[in-house]
Amino acid sequence: MTAPVRIPFPVVDEVSRHCLQEEEPETVHIEVHLPGPLDRARLRKAFLEALHRHPRILMREARGPWYRRQYEWELTAEPDVEVVTFAPPGPRALLDARTRALAAAPPLSASPPIRLEVVDSVLLLTINHTALDGPACLRVLATAAELYGGRDNAPAAPPTRPAEPRQEPPDTPAGWSPPARVAHGTPDPSPGNGMLVAELPLPHRPKGSPYTVNDQLMVTTALTIAHWNREHGARPRPRPLRITMPVDDRPRDTTMPIGNGTRLVEVPYAPGELDVTDMPALLRRTADRTRALKSLPRPQLGHGAALLTAPWAPVTARAALTRTLRRAAAPWTSTTLLSNIGRIPYPLDFGDEAGRAHAVWFSAPARMPRGLTVTTASTAGRLHLALRWSKALLSHGDGAHLRDLFEHYLHTTEVTP
Repeated sequence: MTAPVRIPFPVVDEVSRHCLQEEEPETVHIEVHLPGPLDRARLRKAFLEALHRHPRILMREARGPWYRRQYEWELTAEPDVEVVTFAPPGPRALLDARTRALAAAPPLSASPPIRLEVVDSVLLLTINHTALDGPACLRVLATAAELYGGRDNAPAAPPTRPAEPRQEPPDTPAGWSPPARVAHGTPDPSPGNGMLVAELPLPHRPKGSPYTVNDQLMVTTALTIAHWNREHGARPRPRPLRITMPVDDRPRDTTMPIGNGTRLVEVPYAPGELDVTDMPALLRRTADRTRALKSLPRPQLGHGAALLTAPWAPVTARAALTRTLRRAAAPWTSTTLLSNIGRIPYPLDFGDEAGRAHAVWFSAPARMPRGLTVTTASTAGRLHLALRWSKALLSHGDGAHLRDLFEHYLHTTEVTP
């Protein structure tokens, strides 16, 4: 009998594994809305075949002694658990499924570390973020759609932009001072994350603009948090805002590497920059920064993470050190995270009866000290926004107010040349 293939944890997976917290699980949720119903047996068959076509997703954490030098993924030939389940219908069925997606991560000990819950015509995929990210699992879901519906679900070609030389970010605020935090609202007494989803119009962008929709979303996020902090008595000494932005350079076809494949960059704003008197100038400056930051080579979590995850000591010792350093670095954690998936590249077409997705939401973990994440995607000409927050920071009412602020400032970015 052949021994299972084992793969050492990449840097991102290991850092996440060291810092797991039961009260705020590291889950990613993907929510796909279809116009029609799905056949249970057919969907289970299609999703199982999709897992086999992307075998890197069929994995679990390998067991090992306490003194092992690294964590390893163990690839499996078949799932250990039934991945696809169907929720009983009811007025709260989707809300309850969303709550489960935030409150309970699929275990790393069972292959694969995802679960797909079907609520009427909604597919709700919950991902253990220690193992996988949203774009990789969306790729698997696109394969399942093609197998289920028999329609081509190949990704659309990405927008073509002229290649630009590598450059340093221009006019960038210094990063030596701790960034602003999202001000506390009315914390919820229960632990975990809360979430709110909304569908908004895509912001208008004049043809030939030097900035992208992603830049508009970056400016919107910064202005929303600056407004929120002013309303909630943020400390009088102004601090820069720093927004983490995941960048994903992987291909979207069936060769896409499955795992955690994004790298993180931080886009800074000096306090005075957000007193907007010239929106076109702010958008152009943001575009220059994001373009330059994307072009710079950088490990996924920076250079320090690679040193932490080198096998110089048992994982238990390195885990304790990683957690200590993470607590010490908390004041320098970015203000928030904006993850813009962009236009969903796949049709997600499940055939005649179920149809093509008309809304897709993602949400990213929002544990403290950041405490708030903003995730956006566009489908069928609409922007799908998910705000996710730590209940130690905000309540659902706070989330609703942040959504209203976001919608307002998104509209202000719609400027004429």
